[in-house]
Amino acid sequence: MVTSAPEATAELQKPIGEQRVVIWGLSWDGYLQVLNALPQSRGCRLIYDNGILEITMPLEEHEFSSRLIECFIRTLIELMGMRMKTMGSTTMNYPLLKKGAEPDNAYYIQNQPLVKGRNVDFTKDPPPDLVVEVDITHTDIDKNKFYAAIGVPEFWRFNGKVWRIYQLQESEYMEVESSPTFPQVPKERLIAFLEQAKEDEIAAIRELRAWF
Repeated sequence: MVTSAPEATAELQKPIGEQRVVIWGLSWDGYLQVLNALPQSRGCRLIYDNGILEITMPLEEHEFSSRLIECFIRTLIELMGMRMKTMGSTTMNYPLLKKGAEPDNAYYIQNQPLVKGRNVDFTKDPPPDLVVEVDITHTDIDKNKFYAAIGVPEFWRFNGKVWRIYQLQESEYMEVESSPTFPQVPKERLIAFLEQAKEDEIAAIRELRAWF
């Protein structure tokens, strides 16, 4: 008897934003060995949290959101006359905490004067003022606790649909309705920007400027 293959389910057709590999029980020295063995031109990003190493390969949906969120931030910084030092996915290592990360986007804004014109030393300098992570698929790292432990004042998370803003308060993140850095910008504005950018990125930038 010959049967036809079942139709693909909606779950199988769901877009995937990242591919991940997780290594458990890895020492700090082991993490550094992996980090140093990989070429600087690699496309994957690493995050290490006290024995857990997660290696993420961003796919199109992830990169689209990440790059446009950066465009959104840069445009607002310009319009508001602020200063910024972009860190991108620079490796942020904290040996004493046994934590290391390569976030999607990281920025010095309030502390830009402290680090401008030179390389940042994460063992001495404050952490970035704003970190952005896009996680469309499941991650085994509790990134809220991770970046709170590092002391990042403001943390944005985007899962492809929902944008959440967290502000560090007494060593823990509290979700807030508006960005401490951009208090006059409603959360809906970023979502509208991303939706419009799917059709025309330049038009989305123009619309953001006109709205501001």
